[in-house]
Amino acid sequence: MAEVVLPRSLVVLFPDVPRRLSVEAASVAELIQALDRRTPGMADRLLTAGPAIREHINVFVDGEIAALDTPLAAGSTVHVIPAVSGG
Repeated sequence: MAEVVLPRSLVVLFPDVPRRLSVEAASVAELIQALDRRTPGMADRLLTAGPAIREHINVFVDGEIAALDTPLAAGSTVHVIPAVSGG
């Protein structure tokens, strides 16, 4: 089971979702699918139609940048972080 840390900007869109939760998944793609089953619409906020992780969303697994096919180990920590930009 992986621990997922979601950004505040995402959980305000889904009021019943905690910022930290445990999810059973073998990859980042499975983790996002599991989040979407639990909270319909979550995958639309994280993925493009490709599917691919949205351009301004970063996913880290155990401190390393991740892709959809990145495997998750038991006890992995996954951070979903929106990009910050400005001028």
